[in-house]
Amino acid sequence: MAETETNLDQLSVTTIRTLCMDAVQKANSGHPGAPMGLAPAAYILFKRFLKHNPKNPAWIDRDRFVLSGGHASALLYSMLHLFGYGLEIEDLQYFRQWGSKTPGHPEYGDTPGVETTTGPLGQGIANAVGMAMAERHLAARFNKKDKTLIDHHTWAMCGDGDLMEGVALEAISLAGHLGLGKLILIYDDNSITIEGRTDLAFTENVRAKFEAQNWHVVTVEDGNDFNAVQKALQAGKDAVARPSLVQVKTQIAYGSPNKANTAGAHGAPLGEDEVKLTKQFYGVADDKTFYVPEAVLKHCRKALTFGEGFESAWQEIFDSYKTEYPEDAGLFVDAISGFLTDGWDAEIPYFDPSEPAVATRAASGRVLNAIAKKLPALMGGSADLAPSNKTYLDDSHDFQKDAWDGRNIRFGVREHAMAAVMNGIYLHSGVRPYGGTFLVFADYMRPAIRLASLMKLPQIYVFTHDSVAVGEDGPTHQPVEHLAALRAIPGLNVIRPADANETGLAWKEALTAVDSPTALILSRQKLPTLDLSQKDGDFKYGAYTVKNVMNPDMLIIATGSEVHICVEAAQKLETDHQIKAAVVSMPSWELFEKAPAPYKERIMPAGVTRRLAVEAGISMGWEKYIGPEGGMLSINRFGASAPGATVLKELGFSAQNVVEKALKLTRQ
Repeated sequence: MAETETNLDQLSVTTIRTLCMDAVQKANSGHPGAPMGLAPAAYILFKRFLKHNPKNPAWIDRDRFVLSGGHASALLYSMLHLFGYGLEIEDLQYFRQWGSKTPGHPEYGDTPGVETTTGPLGQGIANAVGMAMAERHLAARFNKKDKTLIDHHTWAMCGDGDLMEGVALEAISLAGHLGLGKLILIYDDNSITIEGRTDLAFTENVRAKFEAQNWHVVTVEDGNDFNAVQKALQAGKDAVARPSLVQVKTQIAYGSPNKANTAGAHGAPLGEDEVKLTKQFYGVADDKTFYVPEAVLKHCRKALTFGEGFESAWQEIFDSYKTEYPEDAGLFVDAISGFLTDGWDAEIPYFDPSEPAVATRAASGRVLNAIAKKLPALMGGSADLAPSNKTYLDDSHDFQKDAWDGRNIRFGVREHAMAAVMNGIYLHSGVRPYGGTFLVFADYMRPAIRLASLMKLPQIYVFTHDSVAVGEDGPTHQPVEHLAALRAIPGLNVIRPADANETGLAWKEALTAVDSPTALILSRQKLPTLDLSQKDGDFKYGAYTVKNVMNPDMLIIATGSEVHICVEAAQKLETDHQIKAAVVSMPSWELFEKAPAPYKERIMPAGVTRRLAVEAGISMGWEKYIGPEGGMLSINRFGASAPGATVLKELGFSAQNVVEKALKLTRQ
């Protein structure tokens, strides 16, 4: 019996390898080498360790599996086919083709069983850290001594390239600090990258690096040794106080007579002749493609029965939990479904125009704390800037090792990892994350923001210190091109509120979004609260008139802090020059583009062609709204070190300069 089982194990691994080779070869595109080397580790993991239910890939207490080296996607797709996730052989045959369920890199939402979009190296590691953090937080919130709802592991596979990326090291450091013992990272140590052997650029002691980051490390000298791999994965599970690295030494393109251990096997098909030779090495028929022995399929599909058993046992526990702890059960369902708890926005403050001026970052802090009292799934922090970003939740404590129920995450100075970890937290489900830093450091987060938008994750980014008004810290800390850069990301809603009340509305838009992330762009300097007695329109449509006039001679369009000088300028134009200027606050281009056409015409009538846009950033993109007869007051240069008010004045951001710009337009 044992011998039969061993033979089935080997035949299953061989089948995985041949499926991967065949998929890449048929597509004439892809990465066969890593899947061939990693096949034993992937098989042992899925067959003997992974707690999952292929019939319900969304079961909340499943183990998560992240393929951080997303170029090895053929491996993941082969596993999902064999273990019953609904991928058919035809899907493998359609690898990397238009509209397929098997795209070149795994894409969240396209394929059942794919937990996250990977491909840009290092991102998957950080996603896995976020998933492990969410698991610990939900377990601390909802588990009872006699009822355990959340108890699972996060597994990730990575390669040398992942570990060279800075985002990976940031995330690894954070995971070690937090002691995420249910996180296990399987490292494909094959010593090959695209350019050749890794020692061209990578000679560090990986084991020592991870141990220095408070990780447990175990090494497998031969990735084809099933028993050694199994023992190593078990050791990773057993090291409950620290995350674990399982370093598996493999051969890229194992079994290929001419391509094994070469860079040529990394990102190109082996070639038909080499595929035949490799199959001969494995001892299988070389004239069959996409062949799955019936015994292998039956053997792997046992996961369907086991998976139903896992979930059924969990459901019994949850049914009892609902009876004994009905209030917590309701909050649990709200959390994992993403439902906004009833009354979540009931305490968002209203700011009266008679109140003293307040920075929108400070208003954001008050709004955030008001929401957090009513929305327990809300959790986040800043990249070491909580006092400046105003992102700390006053009614909670820090999320730390052995204090997993805390809702304040100390991300440290790790902006890139923060954004990527947030993606993992959200993808896990049960937590609604937010993260903050200065707007100028959005550059450090951009790859992860882009992936959030690609995956349609409603993340919330709190970007403060939004313009040259930052002042004395100078041009290194004064964002000018960042609004345009963020607006260039498809699907990302960028909202730059003009006052405290717009800030509250911006938070509501961010939290009610279901398929798009939101960047909140907030001021450091204090801003008065707008008097909206002459308002026309609605914030939710991205633009509305804050100073409305009948039959305007021109439109002045602004965002954020610049709205206030535009209102003042419009008053001067009317009083001193008898020019009627309507002032439009346009907090979000993206929301405005989604507005109905009649609404757009109402706020920006096509017949009013003299338009002046005012924003303390580069002018890129405003052409769409000002048209050929319009003008722009912007900053197409870097800022300077001086008090913020001085920098703004020197760069022309005053009501008087807006008046002068407007007069030039009306004289054309």
